[in-house]
Amino acid sequence: MMRYAVVIEKAEGNCSAYVPDLPGCVATGATVKDTEREIRDAIRFHIDGLTEDGQPVPAPTSIADYVEA
Repeated sequence: MMRYAVVIEKAEGNCSAYVPDLPGCVATGATVKDTEREIRDAIRFHIDGLTEDGQPVPAPTSIADYVEA
């Protein structure tokens, strides 16, 4: 099992998420919790698709952290 960094952004009526190490892997949900569940499914689906197509699965390399400014 690999651990990927996920960015979740809040919008006016929902949330969206993307995975920097998996271009094109995105999800949306009504809440942060919904979005987390959806992006987990999207990551699995994305990796399965890459594997089925004989493409390499990118290793997780992004680092997520908070920076005070």
